[in-house]
Amino acid sequence: MLSVRNAQVRYGMAEALRGVDLEVNEGEIVAVIGRNGAGKTTLLKAITGLVKMSGGEIRFKGERIDRLPAHEIVKKGIGHVPQGRQVFGDQTVEENLILGAYTKIKQQPEQVKKWMEREYQRFPRLRERRHQQAGTLSGGEQQMLALARALMADPPFLVLDEPSMGLSPIYVKLILDTVVQLRKEGKTILLVEQLATAALSISDRAYVLSSGAVELTGPSTELLHDEKVIRTYLGA
Repeated sequence: MLSVRNAQVRYGMAEALRGVDLEVNEGEIVAVIGRNGAGKTTLLKAITGLVKMSGGEIRFKGERIDRLPAHEIVKKGIGHVPQGRQVFGDQTVEENLILGAYTKIKQQPEQVKKWMEREYQRFPRLRERRHQQAGTLSGGEQQMLALARALMADPPFLVLDEPSMGLSPIYVKLILDTVVQLRKEGKTILLVEQLATAALSISDRAYVLSSGAVELTGPSTELLHDEKVIRTYLGA
């Protein structure tokens, strides 16, 4: 479904990505783990058009997308939940959700209403807070909103960047359980996650990034028992 070949990104003289290859098949959860500064967020931004690559190519469902602007990539069916949530703090919860559906709302207004109801059922707390400014929500509530906002365009493919960051254990479990449920609903997911053990526990395959390059890749169950992964990334 997604193919990244020889992805290279530079910030001035610094190489953020150095020839990354990655694939995600339909129906998979694929995790990307690594230390801070390994290039994980840059990889996701390259996929969703938020940074330009200096080399390589990205294809989604066989079509090259790395030359498209970010809003066109959303229309192709890739939803992005950014690191740090980045909700529109001075807008209400419901206005944030409507903004998430901006590519669909003119053509499919009734369908957008159904998708909003679906997200309110998924996250009842958002229904309770629907008229509240998003900036006043707790971190966990904002993460629900960021995920629901991405789902408002009904994308078949989701890119999630550190969805557990800064959350309490209760909200971490809620968000990761939601990721698993979304796969059951037919979504394909690329997950960057600081909690490496959790990411490997819910994913099918994983890539380990180090200094902008793929260091290891394989089935998540195997990486969970890889001595180098355990020593370097799992804190044991």
